[in-house]
Amino acid sequence: MNSVFIVDDHPVIRLAVRMLLEHEGYKVVGEADNGVDAMQMVRECMPDLIILDISIPKLDGLEVLSRFNAMSTPLKTLVLTAQSPTLFAIRCMQSGASGYVCKQEDLSELLSAIKAVLSGYNYFPSQALNPVRGDEGLCAELDLFKSVNDRELMVLQLFAQGRTNKEIAKGMFLSNKTVSTYKKRLMQKLKAKSLVELIEMAKRNALV
Repeated sequence: MNSVFIVDDHPVIRLAVRMLLEHEGYKVVGEADNGVDAMQMVRECMPDLIILDISIPKLDGLEVLSRFNAMSTPLKTLVLTAQSPTLFAIRCMQSGASGYVCKQEDLSELLSAIKAVLSGYNYFPSQALNPVRGDEGLCAELDLFKSVNDRELMVLQLFAQGRTNKEIAKGMFLSNKTVSTYKKRLMQKLKAKSLVELIEMAKRNALV
């Protein structure tokens, strides 16, 4: 019986995933609602698979992925998230994830991904790995996003959700000054003249 650990800050999602997995014969060995607890608990139980959301507090999912990947025995991780695969799937793959499923998909998609990953395969959406070249403006923006690091991307997402500097600082264990620095860097890298422009850009690229 394969053991699975679930990391998501929404109790309803954790419950739904747990019920689905247990019904399919998997053993859920633990749950966490933030990145810091997840790191500690996963080290203790070393599951066969981790199902991980990337928008989690304290330590974001991309950072958690990188740390799991750097362990002496890298863990198999499947990302289950509401985030746009266009911006996040490649980053998750580069950080060591074995698969990526959007929460908007049917639950059968999650089960297919779990089976594939536990069998040693990667499972990523095709549109993320081969983005369709359409709107030139959006393609140019996606190129700009390549210069934005993972932590900056998570900060931008929180701004786009309407969070204040203070709220972001508290949720990510950062100082207000550091959040302000991230904001400045984001504006420079994405060539935005104001926070409003930055947020509009985030929304156009499905960061909300």
